[in-house]
Amino acid sequence: MNTVNRATATAQAPGRVNLIGDHTDYNGGLCLPFAIGLGTTTAARARGDDRLRIRTSAYDEAWTGRLGDLDLANRATLPTWVRYVAGVLWAARESGWPLPGLDLVIESELPVGAGLASSAALECSVAMAVGALVDRPLDPGSRPSIAELCRRAETDFVGAPTGGMDQLASLLALPEHALLVDFADTSLRQVPLPLREAGLVVLVIDTGVAHELADATSGYAERRAECDAAAAVLGLPRLGLAWADDLSRLTEELHQARGRHVLSESARVEDAVAAIKDLDWDRLGATLTSSHASLSRDFAASTPELDLAVYTALDAGALGARLTGGGFGGAAIALVRAEDVDEVQRQVDEAFDDNGHPAPTQLAVLPAAGAAVLAQA
Repeated sequence: MNTVNRATATAQAPGRVNLIGDHTDYNGGLCLPFAIGLGTTTAARARGDDRLRIRTSAYDEAWTGRLGDLDLANRATLPTWVRYVAGVLWAARESGWPLPGLDLVIESELPVGAGLASSAALECSVAMAVGALVDRPLDPGSRPSIAELCRRAETDFVGAPTGGMDQLASLLALPEHALLVDFADTSLRQVPLPLREAGLVVLVIDTGVAHELADATSGYAERRAECDAAAAVLGLPRLGLAWADDLSRLTEELHQARGRHVLSESARVEDAVAAIKDLDWDRLGATLTSSHASLSRDFAASTPELDLAVYTALDAGALGARLTGGGFGGAAIALVRAEDVDEVQRQVDEAFDDNGHPAPTQLAVLPAAGAAVLAQA
């Protein structure tokens, strides 16, 4: 029998910027994301029956169904956007949450496909709101398990082969901190990131080229399959668990290139953490730029628009820049002095116009708080 302790609950979960460490999460490596001040809000109301009604400001029509529709066999019949929500509810039931029928109203400030973890923010806001309704533990110590629930929703129900970084960042981030995640053992460490005090911001440059992680033919899915294949050749469960010397045993140059990126990217995460500790912002910037070079050269994850954003920002005075969110479209980030933001934005806009691209959306961000329950009754 379903147990509902509250009639309504509203929760918000933020998007994230991955400062450094791309394509390392599913490979068992390191990454360093932080939450941003844009997110997704879910208002949940318990019903007295088994019906589900989901409405979002992004689409005109609501979706209605029943709890019995939360089945892997039915997922292909659902609209794509509904699968992210239904996947969370499915994973929650699989985890023993006593779900009632629900009315869910969802609003988001995050652009879809920009590499800012809009899907994870959606999943986490739903999980937090519904968890508050049915009195699930939502304290920091319980949130890694909620992140795993949301990762299962996206991986198993939606079909996007993500690694879990986005959900952890959305749920566990702290203001003025980045979250160091080691996916070899899923250990977590909060890293103070005093950008405001240093007079710096991270400029997000959304190229407007959407990427789709849930597409089985996407570049993201292709790279993950290539990394899995390389790991299998080495007899390892994940490529990030290899040593640099192991790469010589890979006979295919493509596998060697993917391995070079994965191992060197985790090393760059460690370098970035050390630079932040030393308040050496020039060194941090150089590390970000090196990450982009690796993602472009060894991982083939960049696009002409991402390269244009990165190298124009550098020419305009950014301390460092790289693609973020996996690449194949989406956004780049640049570490910029606050007084230089307007000039960097101007030059990026001008470069996009000169190359015949629509103007990118640009946003200066700082590390923000993770998900929270805003109201319950």
